[in-house]
Amino acid sequence: MAKTKSAKKFKINDYVVYPAHGVGRISDIEVQTVVGVELEVYVVRFDQDKMILRVPVERAESGGMRALSGPDVVQNAIKTLRGRPRIKRTMWSRRAQEYEAKINSGDLIFIAEVVRDLHRSADQPEQSYSERQLYESAIDRMAREVAAVEKIERDAAFDKLSQTLSAKTGKAADAA
Repeated sequence: MAKTKSAKKFKINDYVVYPAHGVGRISDIEVQTVVGVELEVYVVRFDQDKMILRVPVERAESGGMRALSGPDVVQNAIKTLRGRPRIKRTMWSRRAQEYEAKINSGDLIFIAEVVRDLHRSADQPEQSYSERQLYESAIDRMAREVAAVEKIERDAAFDKLSQTLSAKTGKAADAA
């Protein structure tokens, strides 16, 4: 049992990022019996999605669960948003798979790259439905993590990201 205690990296009320679901909060650490084996699990709540995930303590890290990014990573992600979009000239289905993989990686910089690459300003052609879905998924994931790191509301974080993207497209228009 001592080994299990030392394996715990997270505490109750810690915010964590689970790659496929984004930011959640550990609401409890419980012991469950599964097929006759006792497992210690983190109970992670994703309030926005109204979902609860139970992650075995022993496998949390190998499953990709991580602590929130630090302020320096958030700043690098915001810097990424200001960069020039990198759109490959491959088929959309292939790019969509790559974007989906970046979003589900849980890596804030990768998610920022998706937001940057799929963002459209008012003077650009509209996105397809699937582009819009990926963009909204990525910016929502990013806003939730920025909100948790900066201890602000999700909407305030979303506004901050939107302003960064608008400022970038304003500069591009000025340069043209």
